[in-house]
Amino acid sequence: MKKIHLFLVVLLSAFIFTSTFAADIAEFKGKIIDAQTKTPLPGASITIPDLRTSAITNQNGEFTFKNAPAHGRFLVQISYIGYRTITQSVDFSNPGNLEFALEPSVIEGREVVITGSASSSDNRKNSTSVTTVSKSDLLYHPSTNLIDAISRVPGVSQITTGPAISKPVIRGLSYNRVVTLSNGVKQQGQQWGDEHGIEIDQYSADRVEVLRGPASLMYGSDALGGVINILDGLPAPEGTLRGEFLTNYSTNNGMTGNSLMLQGNENGFIYKARGSYKNAYSYKTPTEYVPNSGFNETNFEGQVGLNKKWGYAHLDASVFRTNIGFYDPKRNDAGQLVDDDNNPFSDAQNKDRTLAYPKQDVRHYKIALNSNILLGEGSLKATLGYQHNLRRELGEADAGPDLFLNSYTYSYDLKYSFKEVNGWAPVVGVSGEYIHSLNTAGSEQLIPDFDTQAFGGFAFVKKTWDEDTFNAGIRFDYRKMTGKEFSGDSNYPAFSNKFSHITGALGYTHEFNEAFSFKANAGSAFRAPNIAELASNGVHEGVFRYEVGNPNLKPEQSYQFDASFDYQNQYVSASLGGFANFINDYIYYNTDGTTKTVDGRDFPVYNFVQNNAFLRGVEASLTLHPVSFIHFENGFSYTRATNRTTKQSLPFIPAATLHNELRFEPTLAGTSHSYVSVGIDNYFKQTKIDSFEQSTSGYTLLNASIGTTLKLSKNQDITIYVAGKNLLNKAYYDHLSRFKPGRLSDEDPTLGIYNMGRSVTFGVTLPFTLKK
Repeated sequence: MKKIHLFLVVLLSAFIFTSTFAADIAEFKGKIIDAQTKTPLPGASITIPDLRTSAITNQNGEFTFKNAPAHGRFLVQISYIGYRTITQSVDFSNPGNLEFALEPSVIEGREVVITGSASSSDNRKNSTSVTTVSKSDLLYHPSTNLIDAISRVPGVSQITTGPAISKPVIRGLSYNRVVTLSNGVKQQGQQWGDEHGIEIDQYSADRVEVLRGPASLMYGSDALGGVINILDGLPAPEGTLRGEFLTNYSTNNGMTGNSLMLQGNENGFIYKARGSYKNAYSYKTPTEYVPNSGFNETNFEGQVGLNKKWGYAHLDASVFRTNIGFYDPKRNDAGQLVDDDNNPFSDAQNKDRTLAYPKQDVRHYKIALNSNILLGEGSLKATLGYQHNLRRELGEADAGPDLFLNSYTYSYDLKYSFKEVNGWAPVVGVSGEYIHSLNTAGSEQLIPDFDTQAFGGFAFVKKTWDEDTFNAGIRFDYRKMTGKEFSGDSNYPAFSNKFSHITGALGYTHEFNEAFSFKANAGSAFRAPNIAELASNGVHEGVFRYEVGNPNLKPEQSYQFDASFDYQNQYVSASLGGFANFINDYIYYNTDGTTKTVDGRDFPVYNFVQNNAFLRGVEASLTLHPVSFIHFENGFSYTRATNRTTKQSLPFIPAATLHNELRFEPTLAGTSHSYVSVGIDNYFKQTKIDSFEQSTSGYTLLNASIGTTLKLSKNQDITIYVAGKNLLNKAYYDHLSRFKPGRLSDEDPTLGIYNMGRSVTFGVTLPFTLKK
């Protein structure tokens, strides 16, 4: 506890220290107009991402930042509905008389990209492959959690354990190969487990940036596959007090979701609070309910901070809790799912929101201090984080936990950006973390108590010409993992492993013209083995197997290249890219068919092994806008993964997917953003599998939605929508579902449970402003 208290003191001291700079106040002014008519655009948005500040234009199209820095060059983004978003680098020491002219456009503008870059940059000038998922996409496409909501992005998929648990997969890589960031902090919720989800509130995300490809240069070990950066909304504009209330209901599992947020800004002092709650009973496949598959989720979070001339400092805190039911499938002779006494479940049991046993009780506490302080002619970005994750697996009522994992994580990330000179923008940084994990009072042990220490440092430089951008970087990482001796069904000795590696990256972009661009990225990455791979020794109940780790595993080493072409004009937006990823010492688990008997039950034994791997694939998107009110969006992704040593396919690789959506957006009196859409999701068969997997057939899902934003008053509106998923109630197995056939249970190796059947979601979003 002393370490926790010391870390909190450091966080608070840093926050107080930065507040002492809040003396001088500068102003940054400008105007936004229509490029064709030269008329002002009231209500346009101006954001400065690296300063985490925003403003809205008044009736004359004018805006003012009262707490702007007196020097430094920053990227400014200007956006307005129905117009093309623009970005422009502004020298704040001599901004001049700024006037931004926006061109009308039916195509949504490019977003400023933060992920994978030391500072914000236009996506066209960023060599890495990044896709942004907006808040509207997160809310208005039916989903049961945050990862489910972004799984439509080409190259992204999910490993699921029912609707409650989703793990991100990027280009065929998952678990500790994908880094998830929230509030700038790397999420540490013991991601090594198949049935361990992401402890983040879906409603708190303003947008999500998905970086595909190696990102070890910025984020160190575990970013071998990519990064999911969950970004909170910017603070309210100066002098504003505003909020939002949203609620939705899904018919399949009765999922209700509610979230209330309030935020304000008084002379640069910013504050925000949000509370969210979800609740669902058992979900239904096209043929049956899946017993005890309900869940509930609660999140409370708050933020206080300062936006001043010297930069910003924001302190975030959150308390997240989720309870998830588990069911070990059993069928009677009639094929019905039954309980331990061989009794079928009733409708009342399936729709009972009180979870039965066994179940998970997961709690995650997080504190993060994010700041960007202007020092000299550069700036220092700092993120300090503390996380406490408690994961209980409860087998029976009025009994202690079967498994209780208790981890503490302390992390830091510092980046100093030097002044840009003649297009050269160098950045140096250091980052590290310390994890202390305990098995607490659980009757079972799967992994030992352990400590992890990690440190890394990097240097990065970016050179920008008129049409070309080049970047290069190098990084050194060191990681030490110390495992304590423990006894599972056999004794496992203490161990201490040390890993270090040097990685590098090169990137290039070229803009042929305003519409057509090219980007390429080559990089190396590494990933140290996680605790389960090194030292697991016991029954992993949630995945129905006995796992055996290997303390002699080597780190994975990746060498990847990707490239893409992008085209965008008034009527077409298109992207085509491919990647190749060679991974040496790729770690995965496999079985030779042997079993181990524990408490009278046979479990298949899985051992962690490693071989060399080769992953490659293509990703494409095409959006057509023949007229302003018709949008035809399409996305395709394909990944092929082989074991270079055995020549077999790697396990758990997603099938090829093709997403199509036709959206009609009429102009209706008294409304805005009205739409009617029909979508078809095509999932191809997956026959490229490992020896212990079973192939899955292809399938097609029909989706549809309708929504509108109603004007309640001059300054108040409300969004109402209805969205349906799998409307034809198609029975299918997703290849990455852990409930599909072929789990090699000791009872029925062919037993499978379909994915969710038809579901219709009704939702309402009500933004409101209390002070403007």
